[in-house]
Amino acid sequence: MNKEQFDIMKNRKGFIAALDQSGGSTPKALALYGIQEDSYNGEEEMFTLVHEMRSRIITSPAFSSEHILGAILFEQTMDRKIDDLYTADYLWEKKRIVPFLKVDKGLDAEADGVQLMKPNPDLDTLLAHANERHIFGTKMRSVIKSANREGIKKVVAQQFEVGKQIIAAGLIPIIEPEVDIHSADKAESETILKEELLLALDGLLADQFVMLKLSIPTVDDFYKELIAHLQVVRVVALSGGYSREEANEKLTHNPGLIASFSRALSEGLSAGLSDDEFRNTLAESIQSIYDASMV
Repeated sequence: MNKEQFDIMKNRKGFIAALDQSGGSTPKALALYGIQEDSYNGEEEMFTLVHEMRSRIITSPAFSSEHILGAILFEQTMDRKIDDLYTADYLWEKKRIVPFLKVDKGLDAEADGVQLMKPNPDLDTLLAHANERHIFGTKMRSVIKSANREGIKKVVAQQFEVGKQIIAAGLIPIIEPEVDIHSADKAESETILKEELLLALDGLLADQFVMLKLSIPTVDDFYKELIAHLQVVRVVALSGGYSREEANEKLTHNPGLIASFSRALSEGLSAGLSDDEFRNTLAESIQSIYDASMV
């Protein structure tokens, strides 16, 4: 583990940019960017276009360590280059931004009010490859649809089981048990989730560290115990379908919780913008998210 990167993630002001749309969500990300599905043929062209989009974001002067601590990448992005450097190396060497990798393989069907992660038998191979590409940490997502304690227990147990596998590989896991913002009992789900997370965190050894990526809670400042926990490097928030304006406003009611936005970060960006328009739009987005994260 890179100690300088660990210190940045633990102590520096800023937020994490989520640039990890995968195969299933890439067409939607491209459509929001102004590139429709009928304008490309097959996955290779699709991933090339989304890498061009991500490269345009990453190489922008606005995308800097002044506001951004880390960036979460998709595996295809990790294995592509920006200006002749692998993406993680470009982020760190040129921008001093800490690189993370999405490692889950998507979600299983809903059961017990949750969606667990699909099995990932090749994870050790992927983690070894991540180390070769100088990745600092990982991210993996589950979804909680309703306040079913047994289901939420299973989500947390799976996340921490895989998290320990990631820690053993020398990486820092971002554990992401997303609570659906449209859930009718969102606040109750968050109460159960916090209880289960605290139990799991208390079970970690002194040299085992994780990050948490959570939906912005219904109750203000609800995750303060998680933010203060000794085994937690940082707690970050997903936008979860909120607009950037709404996500930012909600974030300001949660001191110590910082953003890790995807759609909210790229909101307003499109392929048709001039370089100046793109840079200015991205700069405004980054500044607003940074300001909301600094409360």
